[in-house]
Amino acid sequence: MLAIFASVIKIGNDLTFNEFPLLLAPMEDVSDPPFRAVCRAFGADLGFSEFISSQSLVKGAIHARRKLDIFEAERPVGIQLYGGDEDSLALAAAIVEATNPSLLDINFGCPVKGVVGKGAGAGVLRDVGLMVRLTDACVRATTLPVTVKTRLGWDEGSKNIVEVAERLQDTGIRALTIHGRTRSQLYKGEADWSLIAAVKNNPRMQIPIFGNGDIDSAEKAVEYTNRYGVDGIMIGRAAIGYPWIFREIKHFRQTGMPAPAPTVEERVAVCRMHLSGALRFNGPIQGLNEMRGRYAHYLKGLPGIHEYTRRLVRLPDAGGVGELLQEIEAEYRGYVTEPEPIRLVDYHSNCSL
Repeated sequence: MLAIFASVIKIGNDLTFNEFPLLLAPMEDVSDPPFRAVCRAFGADLGFSEFISSQSLVKGAIHARRKLDIFEAERPVGIQLYGGDEDSLALAAAIVEATNPSLLDINFGCPVKGVVGKGAGAGVLRDVGLMVRLTDACVRATTLPVTVKTRLGWDEGSKNIVEVAERLQDTGIRALTIHGRTRSQLYKGEADWSLIAAVKNNPRMQIPIFGNGDIDSAEKAVEYTNRYGVDGIMIGRAAIGYPWIFREIKHFRQTGMPAPAPTVEERVAVCRMHLSGALRFNGPIQGLNEMRGRYAHYLKGLPGIHEYTRRLVRLPDAGGVGELLQEIEAEYRGYVTEPEPIRLVDYHSNCSL
């Protein structure tokens, strides 16, 4: 079945999508510029930075400032902030604006204990009034479009997302992404999209509503699009090591047919592309280290590939990696990988919404 979708989706005055947009989720230790650029090349319409502590940014912490970096090839891109203090969040928003992203996003969904314990991320779900004040402070502090990502509520007894969405819209946000779980669920159980649909179908809502949670195939993306009527979908864990999911969703939505599995040449090309970006962004040593956990995902499905990936992670320089990738391409040239179900990566250190 082909998807039913609106022809134009707008976030603010300047960010327009001419078809159903696919968003790459902000994921800590994953969504850096090289990874975002790879996903953009394969069909992600909008990406987000790793989340940034507003207090760390205001204090000038190097690790926080570095997350503001953007590759031109990955635009449009949003910078995501989190924090539980109105003043620091407003100051951080002004700092973000100076780096000229496409939008500013506020994280009210990260369930990690270290964030929640500071009264930020999903911790704010326990105080809707504070959530509204924090959002309002951010909207007032910047001319950038401000968006929000959040969850259904704190726990099973407080799924108040319909009310929360109305109040956030009233502050002036330009879009809302909802992950279909409560904070108490973390990433367990199935995401409940029925309440996301309730927000979308609320006649008071005038901003785009994006759904997130458990999308791991093109077929499921189209099914959920038709069933719940969202304006777009955000994909997180399913894109780790498999950027082709964006292309596959668009192909299935347009044709009703599954897209061909990525070729060996494409898999190797993505390794090269990501490595090049990692070296440029992180430098020769850190960039090479950053890639060591990526090869196995990108080359998954090739018989006997484990021996090659074991060698890849031990190589001390990019030249050696390039030569071995060339060897892999020659060895497997013509091999057709069978489409496999995408398994959501159990990646607890991130705050993928």
